[in-house]
Amino acid sequence: MTHRDNVGPLGSLKFVTLLVALIPEFLFLGAGVQLQDNGYDGLLVAINPQVSEDQNLIANIKEMITEASFYLFNATKRRVFFRNIKILIPATWKANNYSKVKQELYEKANVIVTDWYGVHGDDPYTLQYRGCGKEGKYIHFTSNFLVNDDLTAGYGPRGRVFVHEWAHLRWGVFDEYNDEKPFYINGQNQIKVTRCSSDITGIFVCEKGPCPQENCIISKLFKEGCMFIYNSTQNATASIMFMQSLSSVVEFCTAHTHNQEAPNLQNQMCSLRSAWDVIADSADFNHSCAMNGTEFPPPPVFSLIQAGDKVVCLVLDVSSKMAEADRLLRLQQAAEFYLMQIVEIHTFVGIISFNSKGEIRAQLHQINSDDDRKLLVSHLPMTVSAEAETSICSGLKKGFEVVEKLNGKAYGSVMILVTSGNDEHVGNCLLTVLSSGSTIHSIALGSSVVENLEELSHHTGGLKFFVPDKSNSNSMTDAFSRISSGTGDIFQQRIQLESTGENLKPHHQLKNTVTLDNSVGNDTTFLVTWQTSGPPEIALFDPNGRKYYANNFTTNPALQTARLCIPGTAKPGLWTYTLNNTHHSLQALKVTVTSRASSSAMPPATVEAFVERDSTHFPQPVMIYANVRKGIYPILNATVTATIEPEAADPIALDLFDNGAGADIIKNDGIYSRYFFSFAVNGRYSLKVHVSHSPSISGLAYSIPGSRAMYVPGYIANGVPAGPHPDVFPPCKITDLHAVKVEEEVTLFWTAPGEDYDQGHANSYEIRISKSLQNIQDDFNNAILVNTSKLNPQQAGTKEVFTFSPKLFTNGPDHQPDGETQESHRIYVAIRAIDRNSLKSAVSNIAQASLFIPPNSAPILVRDNLILKGVLTAVGLIGIICLTIVVTHCILNRKKRADKKKNGTKLI
Repeated sequence: MTHRDNVGPLGSLKFVTLLVALIPEFLFLGAGVQLQDNGYDGLLVAINPQVSEDQNLIANIKEMITEASFYLFNATKRRVFFRNIKILIPATWKANNYSKVKQELYEKANVIVTDWYGVHGDDPYTLQYRGCGKEGKYIHFTSNFLVNDDLTAGYGPRGRVFVHEWAHLRWGVFDEYNDEKPFYINGQNQIKVTRCSSDITGIFVCEKGPCPQENCIISKLFKEGCMFIYNSTQNATASIMFMQSLSSVVEFCTAHTHNQEAPNLQNQMCSLRSAWDVIADSADFNHSCAMNGTEFPPPPVFSLIQAGDKVVCLVLDVSSKMAEADRLLRLQQAAEFYLMQIVEIHTFVGIISFNSKGEIRAQLHQINSDDDRKLLVSHLPMTVSAEAETSICSGLKKGFEVVEKLNGKAYGSVMILVTSGNDEHVGNCLLTVLSSGSTIHSIALGSSVVENLEELSHHTGGLKFFVPDKSNSNSMTDAFSRISSGTGDIFQQRIQLESTGENLKPHHQLKNTVTLDNSVGNDTTFLVTWQTSGPPEIALFDPNGRKYYANNFTTNPALQTARLCIPGTAKPGLWTYTLNNTHHSLQALKVTVTSRASSSAMPPATVEAFVERDSTHFPQPVMIYANVRKGIYPILNATVTATIEPEAADPIALDLFDNGAGADIIKNDGIYSRYFFSFAVNGRYSLKVHVSHSPSISGLAYSIPGSRAMYVPGYIANGVPAGPHPDVFPPCKITDLHAVKVEEEVTLFWTAPGEDYDQGHANSYEIRISKSLQNIQDDFNNAILVNTSKLNPQQAGTKEVFTFSPKLFTNGPDHQPDGETQESHRIYVAIRAIDRNSLKSAVSNIAQASLFIPPNSAPILVRDNLILKGVLTAVGLIGIICLTIVVTHCILNRKKRADKKKNGTKLI
């Protein structure tokens, strides 16, 4: 995040639950950005539809990236620059001869521009959560930052800010400042400012103006109100990750200029490595060389693109395999719900069916009313063919034929491909699909679907879904519910509040509650579906006790669905539904509840869930992430659960955490993470995430009490060898090790890993220390071993604390790093966990601590006590002197009176 001292207000959030399925893979990380001949091509900048039209915004984006290109070229020593950039103009802006989009979507953008203001106001930031050297998700700017020139006084030129954020996004480096710890005590027991490099100069300022640095300390704490003001004129050239606004700063911190002692995220996340060291290890630098000569690269070329009419075509398999496991019925139910509730108004929709050949069932028809929706539903296939052969390419070609009738090309269109067939020839039309400019979302039914089906989605930036053949699975409806226009307008998109299914025994009841918060409520819809017999008995109660019965629902007996649309804005609070199986046989009942935002002034809470990779082989784990936010605010202290459903086994529930440990990189950033490795069988696994929050638990940003569900797509494929399996899963790496000096001892803090990654508990810890950073980085095994025989690892996720005396381990000879003296007394600490089978985790981040006080100087932290002792001593001496004077004076006066009396007697 780009630094500026400005904090915005926090709000509150009430009654929410979220349910999502997982985005299939990291499709969108660095999506479309390629480095060729030192130039970046395909960078996508997207403007949110809620941003008001302003041509100055476009001009300033161009100016910012152009300036950034030359600044980046110099900062990387003539290594990289920006060549081709696309700016996605929202459809809410007037058409202005912009080019048509192909497969570019707002949710794929590398840079987004919104009117949402975060905790720090207009601070630009990058969403990072994959650790040091890993790409982030996107860069965020507010429109105000890009058009308000007054802000450049605090942030510096926008081009420099862009390079700061680009280094976060592309290369996975972190900030070198720390607002929470602006000062620290270095190895020489001196007060230092958290900065990089240490050559950046300035003065300490207290409440009454400039002051000596020692005045900023009171009773071992930094005094409130103390600041360090940087000089406007500097000679230091680093670092861009600290303060890019300084005109002299033109490079990243290197190993030579990097401040390893500063308590910042770069040191914590990257084990004290400099930003330049991390950047130099990136794939960009490994596959490129510095440009020869002295000429600058050409300025970037910008393309302005805008989405046209929204066009969707359903491409539906009707081969004989669709008769298995009620696949056709479940497809009909989900497609009806999509056409009646999900697809946005004014969208053009066509329908294709296919087996070995494609057939047009409905030409493009624009949705302007409910009658248009019903007409499209009537064109859904109602029967399967006797033919088992499927030709996905034939279906897609018919789809392209339909959508091209509107504007002559398929650019920007969406194909929703649903199939259960095993078509080995799907790759034959891959080039046609890629050149079409259409996005393919694929829904795979059952386990026999050809493995390379997802290639169509992967190469076009589409979503992919897996629907198991289980009667109580609601995955088909969930998949259709997730497919949106991808415009980024969350105020128009459907949000899934509930998705559940159950095989209900005769005369048994399914009862549950759905909680709506006040940010949703428009177009709230309850959908009930069943697989056999007639409809169940339905009862629905709103928060005020009003009851809705089955006769209030719109029933479609042919498709076996019942749907209730709540008029206006649904009341916030608890909605309770009850389904009774009044039949004499088992019945598969499913409930889906969706809604839209209640007001454009209040963004609803959303969940975006994804996995780092969607294909893995035993024993590689998969990292599952859920990004839980309200606008751009992270939602904290939520209960987040991932449900992983194999093709033919029971679902697996896995809690995700935002605790900065294990798979989770940064604590309290709204990203909940966990490792998953419990693959029982080969095949596809569908994934879904559910988020809830207790009203009694507060969050640092937003907290979300209640219930909400939203579905996002995906499945993963895994290859598992025949069992039994040996233990191949080590404990996960510890990433939050922190050391604090307490008198003559050092106390370590970290979050416990597990026996297997972040599950269970490890068997033991191996802690090693060294006076040399390089030694412990390069040769952990030969660093000094700390006795941890009394340290028993706790359950994964638990906070661990361990105290030891470094005197026992650091008296022997130990090589000092270059430029460091014996008086610095710094030690470096790292740790790794070991499981019962002696599998070891990766070495943790490196923590450091300053130890003993140099014998020739008084410690700053007790200087106030010395001053107090000095004052008391001085006061005591002055008191003794005054007492001596008074006593002497009294003696002299007494003697004088005695002499006078004696003289008087003699005179008489």
